[in-house]
Amino acid sequence: EHLKAFDREVNAFVDYMFGPRDARVRGWFLLDSYLPTFFLTGAYLLCIWLGNKFMKERPPCSLRAHLIVYNLGITLLSLYMVIELTLAAWEGGYNLQCQNLHSAGEADIRVANVLWWYYFSKLIEFMDTIFFVLRKKSNQITFLHVYHHATMFNIWWCVLNWIPCGQSFFGPTLNSFIHVLMYSYYGLSVIPSMRKYLWWKKYLTQAQLIQFVLTIVHTLSAAVKPCGFPFGCLMFQSSYMTTLVILFINFYIKTYQKIPSRIDTKETPVTTEIKNGFHKDYFAAANGFLNNKKAQ
Repeated sequence: EHLKAFDREVNAFVDYMFGPRDARVRGWFLLDSYLPTFFLTGAYLLCIWLGNKFMKERPPCSLRAHLIVYNLGITLLSLYMVIELTLAAWEGGYNLQCQNLHSAGEADIRVANVLWWYYFSKLIEFMDTIFFVLRKKSNQITFLHVYHHATMFNIWWCVLNWIPCGQSFFGPTLNSFIHVLMYSYYGLSVIPSMRKYLWWKKYLTQAQLIQFVLTIVHTLSAAVKPCGFPFGCLMFQSSYMTTLVILFINFYIKTYQKIPSRIDTKETPVTTEIKNGFHKDYFAAANGFLNNKKAQ
């Protein structure tokens, strides 16, 4: 009873802050109450903290088969969302510059259905970090990584409840396309024989940055020439995406623009730095990478 009362109070406060919810998504899984999303996010953060403690004195897990299945699954789900969002927006005659929430009829419901899967995929993607923890890749669990994963799941709960279609379709379409490339890359990186073909990680990061900029431009275009889509949501979206641009640029500079020091160049033999024609750091980035022979 106490939990039910707390749930009612939390959701009453959320409704007071954001106004009436979209009736078309009432009753959809995980949407009517904010508590499941909140608690799942808390569990995610707790798993990172406790998991690192648990793994501290234990050897890293390989998880090669698990990673192949996981990355293939996310790739296929992302591909489905790209195709379905594109077809639904085409069917509804969506205006690329600005699209409101109610003019496309059944196409709006179709878009909302796909965006629910997009929201749910953010829960599934918590496993990115859990795999890092189990494989003792603590250097990959950066502020950017955790911030992005934790916030996206919560933001998209709000999106699905108040703005589940219309202008909201664009960012997920681009992001799902990027995820097709990204999780394909991660999955292939698990297979040692494929690593020599994975030269395009730098360009994948560039594509992510371009995605964020395009989403900001698309969001602000609806503010410049409004069509009835909530203005406050447009401002929040563009502000949030700006934080991602800043964090990803910082990541890009640290990862790809780092100039090796003279001492490192002198002290490290070339034979230990190059493997199969690639620098050793090339093999150290994504959720599918195994950094050394022991991990293999």
